[in-house]
Amino acid sequence: MRFTLRRAPDQRVDLSPLTPQRLNGLALSAIECIALATTRAPLSVADLFRVRMRDPARVAIEGGSPRFDNVGEGMSDGEVLLDGEAGLYAGRLMTGGRLEIRGNAGPWAASGLRGGFLEIAGNAAERLGGPLAGERAGMAGGTVIVRGGAGERPGDRLRRGLIVIEGDAGAHAGSRMIAGTVIVCGEAGRLPGYLMRRGTLVLAALPDPLPPTFVALGGGDLVFARLLARALEPHSPRAARLLTGRMQRFAGDMAVLGKGEIMLPRAASA
Repeated sequence: MRFTLRRAPDQRVDLSPLTPQRLNGLALSAIECIALATTRAPLSVADLFRVRMRDPARVAIEGGSPRFDNVGEGMSDGEVLLDGEAGLYAGRLMTGGRLEIRGNAGPWAASGLRGGFLEIAGNAAERLGGPLAGERAGMAGGTVIVRGGAGERPGDRLRRGLIVIEGDAGAHAGSRMIAGTVIVCGEAGRLPGYLMRRGTLVLAALPDPLPPTFVALGGGDLVFARLLARALEPHSPRAARLLTGRMQRFAGDMAVLGKGEIMLPRAASA
């Protein structure tokens, strides 16, 4: 099912209704009349998109905008492709399915993710997978692959799941992690793993300086790293290569529970 953008929006638009489970069983006339939440003037789907009826299990939105918020929110199955940029909260509260964004994504992408697969072809803004104000935990399952870089605090309060950032990450990557895995294939900003309690943060290079509340441990050819590399190979060969070979581990953050770890290739930690 295709939604072709008629014109760039002049206000923020909530695209959460355009998911397979919400479109399934609806006629063309009913879909065109769906109201889209906005910040000013009311809009319906027909005001913004030309709709081409096909299988609702696969939704393609042709034309993006940084004002398109909540793309793929609450998806449980099927596929959504956004051919362009996304605004706030892309993939929020997903429990299944696949969301692909062929552009950049705004803040809080994958916030509250519980399952499914989110791929961002461009960059992700700050708080990737992080909680909204008042929420105790961030992402709690699923997989996120970012082909570009990410802003500050990716994986903040990560509860479960996997985040792969193939480019650089901003400050405090993996901050306050509760569990789960964050992989940064480029350079990480200052103080990665800040106040992390548990979980694994994999970095391509040793940050300068290493957070002072992390303690060097042994390393070697870790079984966990090899298994994760094998699982990642179809989705991110770059991340898989990062996990191949001998690794060095640092335990922390000792300022809190201290059961988390930062892992680096042995050569990067030398």
